[in-house]
Amino acid sequence: MSRTIQSLPSALLDKLRQLPVSLERQPDKALQKDGIEPDTLGLFVGEPYSEIGTTTDPLPAQIILFLENIRDAAEGDEAVYQEEVRATLLHELGHYLGLDETDLEERGLD
Repeated sequence: MSRTIQSLPSALLDKLRQLPVSLERQPDKALQKDGIEPDTLGLFVGEPYSEIGTTTDPLPAQIILFLENIRDAAEGDEAVYQEEVRATLLHELGHYLGLDETDLEERGLD
């Protein structure tokens, strides 16, 4: 994971340092009850960077990576796993920075 983080461009690395990244196996039952699919690879929750201080979101901004799901998606290939961790982290960081799914797709992070 640290290799993945260190490979980010400095502008993104600065933003990533502003929020916690949690590593979980899979979405827990509470997240699934809230509509998060059991095979989700990553999740951004909380207030996006562009909206800090302007919303009433009770959750602190954070990224959650679901490593067991990412490993399953990589089908045991370590290189694919590492790339998927990086892509998922960038995808969720994009949400923190205010990008929607279309924006992320245009950047190859869908």
